[in-house]
Order: sequence, then C-alpha cells, then structure tokens
Amino acid sequence: MTGWLSRICAIALILGLAACAPSKLKTYSGPPVTQVVVNKGARQMLLLSGNTVLKAYRIGLGNEPIGHKQFEGDGKTPEGLYFIDRRNPDSRYHLSIGISYPNAQDKALAAAIGRSAGSDIFIHGQGPEGRALSKLRHDWTAGCISVTDAEVEDIYAMVRDGTPILITP
Repeated sequence: MTGWLSRICAIALILGLAACAPSKLKTYSGPPVTQVVVNKGARQMLLLSGNTVLKAYRIGLGNEPIGHKQFEGDGKTPEGLYFIDRRNPDSRYHLSIGISYPNAQDKALAAAIGRSAGSDIFIHGQGPEGRALSKLRHDWTAGCISVTDAEVEDIYAMVRDGTPILITP
C-alpha cells in the first residue's frame, strides 16, 4: 500500500507544480482583430480592428526577403492576401500561427516552373534556434514572419483563425 500511496502523492505533486508553471497561452478580451497587415519593406506587422491599429510589431522575414515566394526553399516570404488557418501551441519557435500559403495561384506559378510551392508559412516567435539566428541576421526564417516570443504570445491570443492577412512588398 505504501508504494501505491507514494506514487499517487508523486503524481499529485507533479500535476500541482505543472499547474503553477507560467502559461504561454494568454487570453485577450479587447476589440476583435479584423485584419493583419504586413509591410515587408518596413519590416512591420499591424493588427487592425476596422481602421484602428491595435498593435504594431517589428518583424523578421525569410532569409531572402525581397520578392514574392515562388517555390519551396527560396527563402522568400509570400506576398498577397491570405488567411490565418491554423495554430501550433507546441511550435519549436515558441508558438506559431499558420498562414494559408500556398493558394491556387501560388501552386500554379510554382508548377509552371516545375517546382513545389512549399507550405508551412507561419507567424512565429523565436524559440532557442531563432534567438541564436536572429543575433546573426534579422531576416533568418525560411519564409515565415518572426517576432519575439513575448509578442507571439499576444498575437496568438488576439488573432483568430479565418482572419485575413495582407502581405505587401
């Protein structure tokens, strides 16, 4: 009986400590974010509610930041109108919010040159890898949009799936 009781106490202690750990998943109760606008040239991302800017962030881009993403591995961040379509609370980049790239036009463009358009474009934090890489180069991702870990926690809480994201040159 003592072994069984010890195991129960140990599990209860572990669960209690886990409940006290700070969560990276925040809550948000302000105005809804109705659009995300990314200006690649200015390295800026805006969260808008109607015409009101709720938040503005400095961003990092793909390691080849100029131009629209054409194919997998080109290091470019896409340009155009997309939508937030998924989220990953267990991302190796702290948290990540999916962008609906590639669309039908992106796939056709890549196919025309015999390549894959790629996928998995996200807004994400840095995580350990990004913190090291961003010290070397501001635009360090494979095509994603990066912010700090603290900033992606806010964005993750504020932006809902289905929100349009306009990415401009």
